Amino acid sequence: MSRVSASAAALALLLATTVACGEKSASADGSPYADVVNTVVPKIEEQLGLPFKTPPKLETKSKAEVATFLMQQLSSERAKTQIAGQQGAYRVLGLMPDTLDLAALLQRLLEEQVIGYYDPATKVLYVVDGAPKALRDQTIAHELVHALQDQYVRIDSIQGAVDNADRQAAAQAILEGQAVFNQFRLDPNIGPMLRMPGGWDRIRDMIRDGQGGMPVFASAPRAVREGMLFPYLGGADFVRRFIEKRKESELLTDLPISTKQILNDDAYFAADASARDVPTSVTLPEPSVGKTTFTNSFGEFESRLILVQHLKDEALARRAAGGLDGDKYAVINTPSGDALAWATVWDTSVDAADFLDLMADATRRRYEMGRLTVPSGATTRRLDIVATPTRAARTVIMSMVQVDGRPVVYFLDAPAAVGERVLDFKRVTFGR
Repeated sequence: MSRVSASAAALALLLATTVACGEKSASADGSPYADVVNTVVPKIEEQLGLPFKTPPKLETKSKAEVATFLMQQLSSERAKTQIAGQQGAYRVLGLMPDTLDLAALLQRLLEEQVIGYYDPATKVLYVVDGAPKALRDQTIAHELVHALQDQYVRIDSIQGAVDNADRQAAAQAILEGQAVFNQFRLDPNIGPMLRMPGGWDRIRDMIRDGQGGMPVFASAPRAVREGMLFPYLGGADFVRRFIEKRKESELLTDLPISTKQILNDDAYFAADASARDVPTSVTLPEPSVGKTTFTNSFGEFESRLILVQHLKDEALARRAAGGLDGDKYAVINTPSGDALAWATVWDTSVDAADFLDLMADATRRRYEMGRLTVPSGATTRRLDIVATPTRAARTVIMSMVQVDGRPVVYFLDAPAAVGERVLDFKRVTFGR
């Protein structure tokens, strides 16, 4: 998914559901903006422990101009490739209907609420002219953090690192999470809650409860909603934990490199950085049938989304995805339709076996099949999916093997006409 466009829509939701209503419009000439910037900048510098190297720039645009910019991001070749690839994977895995156009959904999400954005290309913070004062001031506070971050790390490079979605999601979580957490600290209504026992949990619940206020967002598939919120809520939760342990000024120089590190303290907050849980790299071979149209990594966070979609159990999904040590998937276009090949490597054999069982159960639920009868100790699961009026027959094969002493699980969901011939998993390679 295009991280730029998702961020804009998710930020709109976040602001709309956490900020009290203020005056209905900003002044026509935008004169309060300089006052807001001058007030907020010293507080941001103090909280982050970093000074602005150059003064931030802020300009106003009409809502139509902001929407046009964001639509251009959606229409770039890079964004179109990412969106089409994720759409293909999500359709095969049953995370979104085959009839849903992901690009069109993202466009509707952006049109639903656009407030402003920071553009790392121009180094300018743009705010919608005439936005409600409370939302406008919160947006400025949020985007000023991005302007400061961009003076210490290259935001455009992070946004452009599309070949490893898991690593990109982790970095994006830091950028958005830090901006959200700082935005909350500055807010006179929300800031005190952060210092109360259970205050952060109440804030997260408030945000989720407010989703109904944005009907397009509320009606989007669960995986899309959660994927859009993760950099903000998951990222802010990580930042909150980080500043309890270390100086916030160190955050941008020591970015997590996986969503596993974002989600699990043990994976990131090791006494020695060399002891962190670093993902294993996975390389898939070219398919034997058809052509690879997209390849990327799900990581722990998206693996959770895949599992919870069909298991309907958050605890089981967290458990099953928690031992993931690295992965790579490919969407393969075959003459009979799309296939998805997914290679995963695990921390332990117990983790791999748990994922094998639960992913197989999630898959049979996804295809509305009865319970599987599996011999004790079996390391392979095969589901032969019969054709329906709306779907051709499919074959799903999962197997658990040892590769150089490491537990690995292979997953293939393919049209039955091509089946397991699509890709030779024996040619998958693993490294660091």
